[in-house]
Amino acid sequence: MELRVIGCHGGETPKHRTSAFVVDDRIAIDAGALTSGMELRAQAALEAVLVSHAHLDHVRDLSTIADNRCQMGCAPLIIAGTRATLGVLKKHFFNNLLWPDFSTIPSARKPAIRYLELKSGKPTTIAGYEVCAIPVSHTIDCSAFTIRGPHGTLAYSGDTGPTDRLWEVLNETADLKALLMEVSFPNEQARLARDSGHHTPESLGRDMQKLIRRSELPTLLYHIKPSFQRTVERECARLKRLNLTICALGDQFIL
Repeated sequence: MELRVIGCHGGETPKHRTSAFVVDDRIAIDAGALTSGMELRAQAALEAVLVSHAHLDHVRDLSTIADNRCQMGCAPLIIAGTRATLGVLKKHFFNNLLWPDFSTIPSARKPAIRYLELKSGKPTTIAGYEVCAIPVSHTIDCSAFTIRGPHGTLAYSGDTGPTDRLWEVLNETADLKALLMEVSFPNEQARLARDSGHHTPESLGRDMQKLIRRSELPTLLYHIKPSFQRTVERECARLKRLNLTICALGDQFIL
């Protein structure tokens, strides 16, 4: 399983892109930077996008990838998420006001996008992978994902603060190869992190004590706010007995 980092930050500048990851060139996880960070050929190769939640930094490039793929005559792109997340996309995003409804363009029979509802805890086959959504603790409905391929499972936290069910699932996942885990704010911003449903290094360190394999499992950190990048990196480096790597744009991991 190959993981490509297209966007991995909690904000945007010319050197920072919001959350978007691609597995084996076929399935994307979130869509903050799918068109700003990918060439047309790579966009056309995607079969599905897993959407953790409906906040703009995770869904923004669904608009432009739908438009691009429509012009290229691609097969419909599956947009998979929980009922609550898909409901927000239908009502407030692809609503023919903010953006055209590409679930009916260029035609209802062959649209640019198709929605696929995920039920929390129920594995669903998407683009050849077994995907399972897991509820996590954010300010709106948000899911973590496990993505199982032929050679193992990758987990993605979604946006979350301290949570429980995710760690229970990961402790039961024998073939878990890596975890993409959010951390957003420095320790001094603990109140803001708590109110906005995110982690600081300190809260992350405490929460990961719930993970049995925490000292060995490769944990790839993403979603750091650009204003706090250096501080959060320094504070994460002080966390002990965790196998942490901070994601950078363009990183590729073989899991």
